[in-house]
Amino acid sequence: MDGRVVQFTGVAALAALLTAGCSTASAPQMTHQPGSMGSSMSSMTAGTKAAELRTGLNALLSEHVILAASATGAALGGRDAEFKAAAAALDANSVDLSKAIGSVYGQGAEDAFLPLWRRHIGFFVDYTVGVATKDTAKQDKAVNDLIGYTQDFGAFLSSANPNLPKAVVADLVKTHVLTLKDVVDAQAVGDQSRAYTAIRTAAGHMQMVADPLAAAIVKQFPDRFGGSASSQAATLRVTLNSALREHVLLAGSATGAALGGRDAEFKAAAAALDANSVDVSKAIGSVYGQGAEDAFLPLWRKHIGFFVDYTVGVATKDMAKQDKAVNDLIGYTQDFGAFLSSANPNLPKAVVADLVKSHVLALKNVVDPQAAGDAARAYTNLRAAAGHMQMIADPLAAAIVKQFPNRYASLQ
Repeated sequence: MDGRVVQFTGVAALAALLTAGCSTASAPQMTHQPGSMGSSMSSMTAGTKAAELRTGLNALLSEHVILAASATGAALGGRDAEFKAAAAALDANSVDLSKAIGSVYGQGAEDAFLPLWRRHIGFFVDYTVGVATKDTAKQDKAVNDLIGYTQDFGAFLSSANPNLPKAVVADLVKTHVLTLKDVVDAQAVGDQSRAYTAIRTAAGHMQMVADPLAAAIVKQFPDRFGGSASSQAATLRVTLNSALREHVLLAGSATGAALGGRDAEFKAAAAALDANSVDVSKAIGSVYGQGAEDAFLPLWRKHIGFFVDYTVGVATKDMAKQDKAVNDLIGYTQDFGAFLSSANPNLPKAVVADLVKSHVLALKNVVDPQAAGDAARAYTNLRAAAGHMQMIADPLAAAIVKQFPNRYASLQ
């Protein structure tokens, strides 16, 4: 089949999936209702409500970008089952975002936010179709629609919160639009290295949206969201959560590409994953010094290597290789637990090892359905595995704050 036909079939079906139920209404008003952040914001092991809010918004918005990139990449590559699964995961993320908004501003706001948020995804579908079919007019219209959308979204948030000026929000969302456009453009020409670099940039930019939104909500409702959303402790928590969640999402991209035989994408995803590993090591080094950073990086890379071994074993149906990789990963959890426990007495080795074991098993649950061609289960499990990383990041942040109370404003 002609490559352009495959691409068009993929993006056209994606359009049908993602634009279902989208509204073209202008920015609606939101009114405040009492309540706490909903189920989309995971329960925390420690921390203020303000820090919880900031962490949750960052998690959902960065995930939005990576899932959107997965959907457009699969669509442009003509991988029908994968893009349907990615699109479903992306819409589930949209629903979670709407619930987060609704838990602050009420059911009416939740109901209004979801179609508005879906709308910009629909415009990205239009742009992707235009790119796939080399329809410049369609691309230009989609870009204009997206730029116009930024004004509607700015008006929506500004109507809900006077601490969010419409022009500022619109400008931030415009940057989101342009950074995601960079991803699609690179994917369309097959430049996987540039695409994955752009994905990390676009995901990282979402903190420029999430942080001001969290700060504005805390300022608007100080009685409901105690503590500071911008404290050093909150920043540490966001940094660790964002880096560890990105680790999972990029690992899922790398194993999916490897199992799919897409060598260029696998290499690009693996490079992005390693860049993430470097960032995680730098976060550890910022707390414990260069020596800890230098020791952490090869230790962290080690478990990624074991996952490569497992993926190869699955791809080649080599049960002995799979079993050895699983045993290596389980053994690794003890090494990792010992490493963190030696650095911080507030992190018992057994507790850390158990949490990392859950991370290992959660990622295994992504690779297995990828290998079986069950894209829907793979993406469902990918979101679950990414969400689980908060169970590691939050205790780590809390333990560091407890260890160095003079350096970090308390999370409590």
